[in-house]
Amino acid sequence: MSGIQRTALVLTIIGAINWGLIGFFQFDLVAAIFGGQESALSRIIYGLVGLAGLINLGLLFKPSAEVSREPEPRSIK
Repeated sequence: MSGIQRTALVLTIIGAINWGLIGFFQFDLVAAIFGGQESALSRIIYGLVGLAGLINLGLLFKPSAEVSREPEPRSIK
């Protein structure tokens, strides 16, 4: 998994936790931290989480062996 995919996965998890908080407690953590849903910083965070979800769509369609496989260590000659 590349660094971009790992970052996207972390952002997706953050988004999922935020949606869980909204669903269960009507509390938007991103809005609370960054000054409301209409603030520019909150909108950037929401946008990044959305892009991360799109990036992670690629993981959904990769064969499972390819997703979990770690790169082989290079031998020094």
